[in-house]
Amino acid sequence: MRDSRRDLSRGLLLGVSGVVALYLAANFVCVKVLGPAGLAATKTPATAVMRASLGDSGALWIAVGIAVSTLGFLSQGILTAPRVYYAMARDGLFFESVGRLAERTAVPVLAIVLQGLAATAIALIGKYEQILNYEVSVDFILFASVAMALFVLRRRERGAVSEGIYRVPGHPYTTGLFAASCLAIVASTVWSNPANSAIGLGILLTGIPVYWYWSRRARPL
Repeated sequence: MRDSRRDLSRGLLLGVSGVVALYLAANFVCVKVLGPAGLAATKTPATAVMRASLGDSGALWIAVGIAVSTLGFLSQGILTAPRVYYAMARDGLFFESVGRLAERTAVPVLAIVLQGLAATAIALIGKYEQILNYEVSVDFILFASVAMALFVLRRRERGAVSEGIYRVPGHPYTTGLFAASCLAIVASTVWSNPANSAIGLGILLTGIPVYWYWSRRARPL
């Protein structure tokens, strides 16, 4: 990127727009081929559409495509999530050994191992729907918090030199709409699956005393 302030925002907008277009197209095709009743009756709509269109070979190819897509998503998770543990350790908020990089590859090996073990444990003890409820109820609270933090940051910088600060188009209206949308998704998830949502929120809240403990003994590397 030659101009990160310009190019990054454009890339994000184009990427999100592309994903929205693909999702809408996939939903349109599913409804068109299967009909509302057929779509409601299947748990594997993509496979059902391809089987109806191209037979068993089509169903096989879409299954392969879904597996490749899933692998890609897992790959980005492996690349990003362990870096959170690594950054916490570097700030003195986690075990010091997690903040060390391998000499040859400069990769946080222990952080990646921890992420793999945690993911394996979650996959073994819960069903897909349960895990999704845990994730949605917590993730969108954090998304809304990030958006609402922008109001605080903008208030703090009033009267200060703001050279180099990225301005959010349409703020505060777009920011408020995004935060409200995230909270609406959280409310919908809690309403439809209160038990699973409560577990996810409980897991989130256990991080508070852990953070307090580590922050008191923090020694940044």
